Amino acid sequence: MTAITQESEGDGHARYTYRLRVSSGARTALEAEWSRCRWLWNECCARSKKAHRDREKCGPARLDKMLTQARTAMSWLREGSSAPQQQLIRDFAKSRAKALKDIKARLPMRQRAGMPQYKKKHQDAPSLNYTRRGFRLKNGRLHLAGGIAVTVVWSRNLPKPPSSVRVYRDSTGAWYTSFVVPAVTEALPETGAVIGIDWGVKETATTTSDEHDLPHPQHGKNAAQRLAHYQRMMSRRRPPKGKAASKGYRTAQAQAAKLHKKVARQRQDAARKWAKKVVRDHDALAVEDFRPKFLAKSTMARKHGRTVHLVHPAHTTMDCAQCGARTKHALPLSERTYTCTACGVVSPRDKNSARVMLVRAGLQPG
Repeated sequence: MTAITQESEGDGHARYTYRLRVSSGARTALEAEWSRCRWLWNECCARSKKAHRDREKCGPARLDKMLTQARTAMSWLREGSSAPQQQLIRDFAKSRAKALKDIKARLPMRQRAGMPQYKKKHQDAPSLNYTRRGFRLKNGRLHLAGGIAVTVVWSRNLPKPPSSVRVYRDSTGAWYTSFVVPAVTEALPETGAVIGIDWGVKETATTTSDEHDLPHPQHGKNAAQRLAHYQRMMSRRRPPKGKAASKGYRTAQAQAAKLHKKVARQRQDAARKWAKKVVRDHDALAVEDFRPKFLAKSTMARKHGRTVHLVHPAHTTMDCAQCGARTKHALPLSERTYTCTACGVVSPRDKNSARVMLVRAGLQPG
């Protein structure tokens, strides 16, 4: 199955992700490259701990010097390309600097970025980063420094040439590539329409427009029977504590993981198609600031020049969109109809909440 996502980088760039077709030779080369990079990361962790203990500096310059010395001394390390290794040094230094900055700012522990940790062979999946000089695209294939070539499943064209790329393997064993490109604004024609969106219980999203409601797609429910089958297989073959898992257990575990991944992709695809339709048909959107991942935290609305109003969700189920009166008691989840005690208006609970979003955003309900 082809997979693509688009995420905001927060600095005027967007990330486009595609599935990869990797030959056995390319897979072996990528895993060998990751082994070298993983060793280098762990060496950086060791140097960082030593620098902290000896009260020394451990910035990018010192780590670059360490890399130069290591490549000179070890032919095994020189066999790999310097591009992902140098990028790993920069990533490590950036991660460490962020952790030290949070410590200096005395942020609460739950808000701090942790110090870089050691990467373990059987727990951390391969992930390689290349800057512009470390890769090129030719005839639909991605050519990486070191002579590694993989085939990209182009489910969508890149809007501009990428500035960097990440190649990684997920928990199911599938390989992906993620390109960073400058964000492009594709202005859509004005429609004069506005919409309020409420994240609901009965439906995933209820809006002020009936044709834009997003019902629960039931992907998880449809896959529940097969998932239960794999989980029973895992339960029967679960190894005793301290014993290695059997091949049958690992196979069932992999099948369950793939099914989870498939459901996640189906949900993401349905959500993005719905978000695209909402953005295309409306100039302004009032969204409950509770779980606005599909619209507010993505580039979907911004890249098309639409305005997103984030509305505080407090009392949206208690206020009347018609007259603004507030009920004395919160409605239980089982009560799906809203009845205003002041003006007498009766409407579905989630529809009323969606209209309240518009009113609080200062937009005129349709």
